Amino acid sequence: MTEPSPDFDLIRQIHTVLVLHFVEGVKQSEIAAKLNLSTSKVNRLIAQGRRLGMVQIDIKSPFQRLADIERDLVASTALDAARVTPTVSGNADTTLHQVGRAAANLLLETLRDGDVIAITGGKAVSAVVENLSPEQPLDVTVVPLTGGVQGKFYTDVNHLVTRMAERLGGKPILIHAPLFAENRTQRDMLTGMAPIKQVFDLARTANVALTGIGSVEPRGSSYYDLNPVPEADRKMLVGMGIAAEFVAHLIGINGQVADYERNQRLVALHPHDTATCRTVIGVASGVQKARPIQAVLNGKLLNSLVVDEETAAAVLAQMKGSEHAA
Repeated sequence: MTEPSPDFDLIRQIHTVLVLHFVEGVKQSEIAAKLNLSTSKVNRLIAQGRRLGMVQIDIKSPFQRLADIERDLVASTALDAARVTPTVSGNADTTLHQVGRAAANLLLETLRDGDVIAITGGKAVSAVVENLSPEQPLDVTVVPLTGGVQGKFYTDVNHLVTRMAERLGGKPILIHAPLFAENRTQRDMLTGMAPIKQVFDLARTANVALTGIGSVEPRGSSYYDLNPVPEADRKMLVGMGIAAEFVAHLIGINGQVADYERNQRLVALHPHDTATCRTVIGVASGVQKARPIQAVLNGKLLNSLVVDEETAAAVLAQMKGSEHAA
């Protein structure tokens, strides 16, 4: 049944109420007092205005271009969510800080009491941890995805696990094992030890995983903080088509774990072990991460990505280039 056409006086009254409420931000109770109406009458006038199509909400953001890039990333990949932050030209540290803050907010939106969070080390994950500021403590457990690395604070996964648990109000569970064993046999022995196996078994049940996305090309790559290699080996890795480091594993551009000897010595979960997580968040900053991100996306190893604008644009450009090449 169609609503009867209202008369001019009613339309004027509806318009007055709508302007007061939606434009000037006046509460319904205050409008009622101002116009000598009941609150229920004001509510009915607003509802009638909506039905008549008099309310059209147009939400604009000064960062609409970032929302457009986020939409393009989700549309072009298997991602469920993407967050893109502005790139601060000439200041990589500030850009990383902004990416970390956006990832921290996404993580807080994702977490629920009772969740298990599994994380890697790395500069990006460290930036996320330092930006965590929940409104109230969360009953969560934080565990590592890899063996521990002592040295720089951002490569020490146990340090980041402890720090994240402190900030969230949760409980940390640490792993007392190196990241690299001397050989595969030793790796199997370490991962079979009850204290280490229990940590990794818990990590496999994680609801949320948070991981950086590493590059193997630049000399300043965090991968070489984890595992220093000679210059010749670095060039060899690139020549083999290795494009990324993910959960400490070297990954080819096709998204597959590389057949590389050091991958066999890792005391870490396999990248595919995170597939059962409700949310897998990858965090990266800098255009040098575009190819590594593409590799990880090709492997469908993430369902959420947080990056800066220039990096996101480079990823999308590379993906379009790959499509044309095919």
